[in-house]
Amino acid sequence: MKYAYSLIMLLLFSAALYGQGKKADYQRAGYIKTATRHKVYSEPSGITWIGKTGNFWYSIQSPQGQVYLLVNTTHKTKKQAFDTKKLAKLLGEQAGQPVDPRDLPVSRPAFDTTLSFFSFAAFNSTWKYDLAKEKLEKTGDLPAASRPGQYWGTLRDEREGSPRFSPDKKWKAYIKNSNVYISPADNPSSEKQLSFDGSPGEYYSALISWSPDSRYLVSNRIRPGGSRTLYLLESSPADQLQPRLHTRDYLKPGDALPQKTPVVFNAVTGEAREMNKSMIANQYGLSNPAWHKNSGSFVTEYNQRGHQLYTVIQMDAATGTAREVIRETSKTFIHYSGKRFLHYAEDTEEMIWMSERDGWNHLYLYNAITGTVKNQVTRGEWVVRRVIHVDETNRRIIFEGSGREPGQDPYLIQYYSVHFDGSNLKLLTGENGNHRAVFSPDYCYFTDTWSRIDQPSETVLRDAADGSILMKLEKAEIKDLLGTGWVMPEVFVAKGRDEQTEIWGMIIRPSNFDPKKKYPVIEYIYAGPHDSFVPKNFVTDSRGDLHQLAELGFIVVQIDGMGTSNRSKAFHDVCFQNLKDSGFPDRIKWIKAAAKKYPYMDISRVGIFGNSAGGQSSAGALLHHPDFYKVAVSSSGCHDNRMDKIWWNEQWMGYPIGRHYEESSNVTHAHKLQGKLLLILGEMDDNVDPSSTYQLINAIIKANKYVDFLFVPGMGHSLGGDYGEHRRRDFFVKHLIGVDPPEWEGHISTTGR
Repeated sequence: MKYAYSLIMLLLFSAALYGQGKKADYQRAGYIKTATRHKVYSEPSGITWIGKTGNFWYSIQSPQGQVYLLVNTTHKTKKQAFDTKKLAKLLGEQAGQPVDPRDLPVSRPAFDTTLSFFSFAAFNSTWKYDLAKEKLEKTGDLPAASRPGQYWGTLRDEREGSPRFSPDKKWKAYIKNSNVYISPADNPSSEKQLSFDGSPGEYYSALISWSPDSRYLVSNRIRPGGSRTLYLLESSPADQLQPRLHTRDYLKPGDALPQKTPVVFNAVTGEAREMNKSMIANQYGLSNPAWHKNSGSFVTEYNQRGHQLYTVIQMDAATGTAREVIRETSKTFIHYSGKRFLHYAEDTEEMIWMSERDGWNHLYLYNAITGTVKNQVTRGEWVVRRVIHVDETNRRIIFEGSGREPGQDPYLIQYYSVHFDGSNLKLLTGENGNHRAVFSPDYCYFTDTWSRIDQPSETVLRDAADGSILMKLEKAEIKDLLGTGWVMPEVFVAKGRDEQTEIWGMIIRPSNFDPKKKYPVIEYIYAGPHDSFVPKNFVTDSRGDLHQLAELGFIVVQIDGMGTSNRSKAFHDVCFQNLKDSGFPDRIKWIKAAAKKYPYMDISRVGIFGNSAGGQSSAGALLHHPDFYKVAVSSSGCHDNRMDKIWWNEQWMGYPIGRHYEESSNVTHAHKLQGKLLLILGEMDDNVDPSSTYQLINAIIKANKYVDFLFVPGMGHSLGGDYGEHRRRDFFVKHLIGVDPPEWEGHISTTGR
């Protein structure tokens, strides 16, 4: 077996020495994709704490197959939970189909708190495995999967809902004829109408919230916004000959949004108090009321349309007096969808709030009564990424941060703790890698797995008080992975457009790399401002099959340019009302710097591809930077931000809709197209309106330019699937390497099968 394996490798790699974009390169790309599967050993996945037992479990791949492990934190022991081969055999017998013990087809895995049973789902059924008796029992059937009726642009309809019972269970509140009613729980016929101004045109929400003492209840009176329907024609449904029309609720930038007004009712007297509308005018969103424990008031979060004003408002239940407790403003945007955090400490009447007001994402401690900042909890030229836990008793916060540790990639996540007053900031991890923690339910322990794209993972158990290592769990092994021909990516850093800011990315080379050759360069782009995207964990592949693409004779790169998240506010603000920028000035400088260091990178032949927002950027590369990018493949692109879903596009492009939307539209600039462009689109894309791509094609045709187009029946929001992946590879081979791709055959596929 080893001899046959070595012979296959020798033949593939020997044949590949004679060219780029040849049949052997395609075969090798497919081979590596399948051969690398399950070749990283001892890397934990699915780490899960088991109730409050102090035990947790995880699974790993070993050379012999998949293994499930149980860890006891009290005794610092680790043991195999069960014999995977035995379970695979039993499952295969009962399901009537073969089961590979190296890849158990299970989902929803769980152990009970007594560690007696392992439950899971497989083959559309649920199962329970008795660990002591080694007996497997089928416990039920899974319901058929169904697509949610509401999707990207849908707002929840709050007209109807189940009655809401008061905390003391004596009353129930409900909506009737668009108004708020209550009735005794034991006497439903004795109802009391609390509101009288509700109507179909301005109704009360069924999401009624009771105060903890059951004296007050609050409901939002809602004036509905507009509606928009996305129509999708499925040309080739599997169950019928004729096409089928599908619809989705899908709001777009500029569409009218619902406006909500909180109204608080006294359940005893029936008295109603309405929030001052001037405090919540022109809403993008208003959160559901959250009551304080003393029942005297509640808070709601108000996001003004345009995302430049965000406030936390407190309303007194008895008087109806409302006031701003926290007021956040920005000249560009407040990243409410990714950097919003609020914690209310009831006993001390304090609030912990996340803000970028000093130019970096940090935590602030507020006096919840006066609305004044007591102190800035964290500070410095680094960012808080996520709050994990707030310990009010010990006045301590555990959080993720990045960019603080010198000499490290500024995107690598580390774990910290800090006191409410900003003192005793403590690094709980520290190793030079991207850390992923899973905390115990009591936050006394956490598992910590760290890695980099160029360093396999290590996993330990730590004390959450000081980060000390209590137990070493796993260290990933990649010997067999490297034996497949897979090549480790390289982390590369260069200065951005301002000649000061570091831009981080990665470089992937083919397995038969020869520094004496010249290689075209392909960039995989996703410049969505909601996050950063260059992988930081050790993975054998990333979205876009970048390693397989490199095998065809390319140097493949991925970069996080300005305008993306997780750096300074100024770094992020580059995208504001300017999504066409896509960080290109930084990306081009980065690639040029890499080519200066590595002359085998031929930057006279640069290609680019991306999906969704990356589809917008990749097409935009040929419109705005055709002197650098020569070939592009764009999948499922949002080519005009006025055509896409409201929440994502208004977050970065702002409101009201203005000329800046038109300026960032690929359709506006279609006449500038140079180079070779392939557009890929699935007809059932309900993430980005397919008409966004059709309108770009229409503009290109009107400009008398040439474009290639792949339309995939039945496909949703996607890079193109297996077929689209093959077409993309062929497109780059033909137009960047300059050779005709090999004829398509069964064994030349993107999966190697």
